[in-house]
Amino acid sequence: MGTYRVSFIGHREIFRLDRLTDLFEWFIRYILKTKEYVEFYIGRNGDFDRWVSYIVKRIKKETGYGNCSLILVLPYGGKAEKNYEGLYDEVKKPLDENTHYKIAITKRNEWLVDNSDLLICYVENEMGGAYTTKLYAEKKGVKIINFAKIGWR
Repeated sequence: MGTYRVSFIGHREIFRLDRLTDLFEWFIRYILKTKEYVEFYIGRNGDFDRWVSYIVKRIKKETGYGNCSLILVLPYGGKAEKNYEGLYDEVKKPLDENTHYKIAITKRNEWLVDNSDLLICYVENEMGGAYTTKLYAEKKGVKIINFAKIGWR
């Protein structure tokens, strides 16, 4: 089996996440029960990222699942990296330090897709970085679950 890698991408602002919490928690628990070891890759660029981080950390603490890591993947380094020590199991900076800041988030998101078995996203709008990343994952053949398209109404 080995390591199963899951990345998360979503819009910067999302207003209906609370309605998906139970289903999302069930799904995270399912992944943890069915995979030998899981690396959860997350950014820290908006509502979806913070929501996911909170839920994964809470499930990990409540259940005692030791078969996962929550890994913050930063688009660039610097002083901000020190602010996240202790909040995540690991912090990665996969990009070359010479990557221009205007494309760093896009390149980081491509790295997330390239290094994942599954992309869990919340993409409602057909524009923006989350949408572009979802299209990239489709092109690469990565399995995608879009929680924005789940019928919760």
